[in-house]
This record gives sequence, structure tokens and C-alpha cells, in this order.
Amino acid sequence: MYRMVVRELGGPASLEREELGAVPADPGQVVIDVRATGCNFFDILITQGKYQVRPELPFSPGAEVAGTVREVGEGVRRFSAGDRVSALLEHGGFASTLASPQERVFPMPPEMTFEEAAASGLVYQTSYVGLIHRANLRKGETLLVHAAAGGVGLAAVQIGVAHGARVIGTAGTPEKLALVKQNGADVVINYRDQDWVERVKELTNGRGADVIYDPVGGDTFDLSTKCIAFEGRILVIGFASGRIPSAKMNRVLVKNFSLVGLHWGLYFEKNPKVLQDAQEALSRLYSAGKIAPLVSATYPLAEAKTALDALGSRKTTGKVVLIP
Repeated sequence: MYRMVVRELGGPASLEREELGAVPADPGQVVIDVRATGCNFFDILITQGKYQVRPELPFSPGAEVAGTVREVGEGVRRFSAGDRVSALLEHGGFASTLASPQERVFPMPPEMTFEEAAASGLVYQTSYVGLIHRANLRKGETLLVHAAAGGVGLAAVQIGVAHGARVIGTAGTPEKLALVKQNGADVVINYRDQDWVERVKELTNGRGADVIYDPVGGDTFDLSTKCIAFEGRILVIGFASGRIPSAKMNRVLVKNFSLVGLHWGLYFEKNPKVLQDAQEALSRLYSAGKIAPLVSATYPLAEAKTALDALGSRKTTGKVVLIP
């Protein structure tokens, strides 16, 4: 058993292998033999000390895993040894075996692979809770998804389609645009080649998008305020561009639109039932064939640095997954 740890904040290059002894199941915990771990952009940030979660050194990155239950601690009733499960963690997922609080562990649909489960946990939870619980996306509305070929972007496209929205996706290459189209988007826009603000207005007869899903921030957010519909909602997911924007509040007032934030992980503390309900809904959508996690690349866990470098280059589509 081993894990990949950061002993000093130096980005993915600082990751190194650490052998593990026994992993005990404390009361309320589930010990999981990990079969797959999802990579996310914030895994890069956390190794640099630039993420909102800043664990004590040394620590292991990784927030989403899938595997089988090795053993359970006292008080755990929902799971038993041998169960196929996924888990959503604050950090610690870059490991071959780990212990998780039971409230962060979920049963997997029987037909789902471990790679799919590790690729779907966080991005589909984020997109579902954001679009359905926070932004109240409704059937027939127009949804604009930025960075639609990435992990959360593709999840948002699929969830939007599954809920009857008209989906417009933006991306920066023909290959990524084709992928977004394959995943159900009604229209795709190359933000490098087109004035996407005017294109969104044209596609909506001047009205604008009802919901805009923004994991990018920066200029993308600024321009989104110019093509949001009356009583629309801009859903703030993150700031992959590196710049945290400031809203022009006169525009918010004049156009009657809402700014909706999502700090997904806070629901474990404030209202975990939202996440439990979301996971059950996502399992139903998966079993019905309405969502399909995309794994773009897999790497051995020991090559986590290489995997994060590939993710950070923004040349990947879908999810990058580590295999212990």
C-alpha cells in the first residue's frame, strides 16, 4: 500500500511516493481499497498552496476515488466489506488504500466501472448541485456552458440535456467542439474564432441565455454578463483563467439577473442531504443512459505528476484518472 504525498509546496513536481502500513477503520469510517482516483484542476492548486483547502504537510491530494470496501469501523451500517463504492474527500485520494468518513461514501451503480465512478463523482455532483439545486435550471431554458469539453463542462452539458434544456457549449478547438456536440449540445461555439457573446444573442433572438455555467471566471465572466437573459442566472463554479472577476452591479440591477455561487464541499457541513439526493439522482441518470462519464486518459498512481501536468496543460478532455 502506498500514497503520493506532498512534503513541501512545489506543485505536482513535489509529489513523491510514500509506503503505507495498515490503514485502520476508526469509528464511523470506511476503509477503501482504491481502484481508481479522479484528477481535478484543484489538485494542482493544492500542491502549490493556492487552493482554499490547505492541509498540513505532508498530505496527499485527490478528492474522488472508487474501489471496494476493505472493512468498516464501529457504527457504520450502510456499507460492508466487498461493497463497490465511491468516495468524495477533502483530500487524500492519491492512495492505494484510505479511510473515509462514512458520510462521504456512496454506493456505485452496479453497471458502473471504477474508472467511470472516479471520473464522475465530483464533476457530476458539482454540475448537478449547481444547475439543479442552485440555479434551478428548468426544461426549455437555454443553458450556456463555458469550457464545455472539460470534466465539469461535459457533465454540465449532459445534465442540461437530460433535464430538457437547450444547451450551447463553448470550447477552443474543433476537436473539443466535436466532443461537446457528441455529448448532446445543441450548438457549439469556438470562442477563439467567433464573437461568442453576439452568437449567443443571435441564437436566442436577442434574449440571452437563461443559465450560464462558468468555471472560467476572468474575461469569460465579464462577457457573460452581456448575454445573460432577463432574470437569468450566472452560476459561478470556479476561476480556471486565474483571475477572479468583479461584477458590475449596475448591470446586475438593470438586467435583473442573479449571481449564484457554488461552494460544493460546504454541503458536507451545512446540508449533506443535498449531496445524498444528488448522488441518488445521478445514479438514476447513469442507469438510464442519460449521463456517461468520459475518461480521456489513465495513468498509474505513481505517475501522478505526469497526469497533473497533462491536466494543467488543458490539452485533455473529460477526466484524467489514476490507477493504483
